[in-house]
Amino acid sequence: VANEMKQNDKIMCMLEEQQKYNIRNINKAVNDFQKNFQKPETRREFDLSDPQALKKDRPARLSDNDPRCTVSGLQKFMGEDLNYAQRMKFQKEQLREWSLQQQRDWKNALADKKFLDDLHDKNRIELDRKTMEQQRKEEETRRAVCAATKDFNRSQAAELAERKKLEKHQKMKDDMDEISSLLQGYLLSENPEQAISSFGRHRVITDRWKGMNQDQLMAIRSSQQQQVLEKLRLKEEERRRDAEWDRQSIQAERAQLILERHQQRQNRECRRALDSINAQLSQEQKSKNIYLKEEEYSNFPTSQYYAQFNTSSR
Repeated sequence: VANEMKQNDKIMCMLEEQQKYNIRNINKAVNDFQKNFQKPETRREFDLSDPQALKKDRPARLSDNDPRCTVSGLQKFMGEDLNYAQRMKFQKEQLREWSLQQQRDWKNALADKKFLDDLHDKNRIELDRKTMEQQRKEEETRRAVCAATKDFNRSQAAELAERKKLEKHQKMKDDMDEISSLLQGYLLSENPEQAISSFGRHRVITDRWKGMNQDQLMAIRSSQQQQVLEKLRLKEEERRRDAEWDRQSIQAERAQLILERHQQRQNRECRRALDSINAQLSQEQKSKNIYLKEEEYSNFPTSQYYAQFNTSSR
């Protein structure tokens, strides 16, 4: 949709540029026509300010048969214009043709402008129609997808319900078969002899065995009691061993703490002794610096010191 909108905008821009180009050409053609075929001398009121009005005035002779053209009037000479009427008629016809051509050009320009406007409107309408058609198709596609999804979900739900129904029916059937088999078999029988194996009475058939007797149960309980006592004894030994390890660990940590405190005390004593030595050395250095400064400023130059320089200069 975005690409189609970009394409439509591009077409609209091209049509607008074409319309501007046609309008510019029409205006240029109108200006050229006015410049070439609508000159001042072709206007109706030009004779009021024509500088050549006297020259264009009615001549003394209108035609060759003019009665004013007498022999003594000197109005007819060789080489003069004898086709004035035909020339004027031709000029009028030419002016009429020019006027008609100008009207035709103007009508054609208006028709071209109207055609371009109609084409622009048709293109806009076509673009709007295509856009609406595209939107309608997208809406129909979306509705079809939603309907297909709904039908698929409905079929899946029906299939799942049918599968669950079949599974439930099969489970009920299996349970009923199992109950029937148990009721009809030797598993629920009260006869303990059916569990004795053919390999000896000390062996049993597991699927028919109903359980142990009281003597066997008492023997098992006695064995379990002995195992419980043995487990309690092992736990007590483990507790004692852990307590011994904890005691030793506490003693080791206490010894380590005492050693660390002794080491810190020795470090503080060493630092205190070092600070005392540094303070003593600093005091001695200051005393030495003060003595050197006093000795430097007490040795001033005397007159004898300046006299030796005066003697050497002479």
